Amino acid sequence: MKALKIIIAGIVFAIIAQIIHTVESMATMNFYTDPTFFGVWSKIMMPGAGAPPMEFYVYSIIFSLITGIIYAIVYSMISKSIPGKTTFNKGLNFGFFLFFIAIPWSLTMYLLINLPAMLLAYWAISGLIINLIFGIIIAKLIK
Repeated sequence: MKALKIIIAGIVFAIIAQIIHTVESMATMNFYTDPTFFGVWSKIMMPGAGAPPMEFYVYSIIFSLITGIIYAIVYSMISKSIPGKTTFNKGLNFGFFLFFIAIPWSLTMYLLINLPAMLLAYWAISGLIINLIFGIIIAKLIK
């Protein structure tokens, strides 16, 4: 039964991430259409001028599903050690944990890839929102 809940959590994560990343990309479209940064985007995302092809969205959903499953497995392994008296608080704490784990990656991205700091800040905000929402949901799903 826990395996099914982990798969469901992965699906939920993919849905949440897709929705929030879509809203975030609409709000930050100027970064994606700025010719200064054309060279940093992958050929999967931007094989040419214009919107990303369907292949990009398929990969995005698959990668989000895999990420959600990994996060659910980690939660199920460490849930007893996550602070919080209520399921809601445990979920929030797990969401913050996931967010803080990602900070070193974001700092490294800034050093290695020519990305505007403001775009990384937007990505951090959307990542925090995704992780907090998912943390609460996963805590309710996997007890």
